Amino acid sequence: MTEQFAVIGLVTSDLAASLAFYRRLGLVFPEGAEDQPHVEARLPGGLVLALDTEETIRSFHPGRQPPAGGGRISLAFRCDSPAGVDARYEELVAAGHHGELAPWDAFWGQRYAIVHDPDGNGVDLFAPLPAPAE
Repeated sequence: MTEQFAVIGLVTSDLAASLAFYRRLGLVFPEGAEDQPHVEARLPGGLVLALDTEETIRSFHPGRQPPAGGGRISLAFRCDSPAGVDARYEELVAAGHHGELAPWDAFWGQRYAIVHDPDGNGVDLFAPLPAPAE
């Protein structure tokens, strides 16, 4: 049997805030998810993003403490276009999320930006830049 990477799990200090953030990025969570201790969204390609509250970690995993601090992982979302990177970045920052890196044209050929989710995890936004004219 070969293992398959299937789930990205995040521990959140404020489930409702995290759900609002990731819903703004197009992820679909069940209605009423704000009242659950564990929620999941299916991602394109079959992966799952799972969100657990700190209380869930403590109560369902005796002796385990939730991780402290943020910024230990990053997720990346491909946008439709370079302008889409700018628009989504501005929307998230206007909604009160920390913008770590404003959109810029990266030397590797992408429009790129970084915002933080409510727990301080980096969320990269990117889109390929048009090919240079020859």
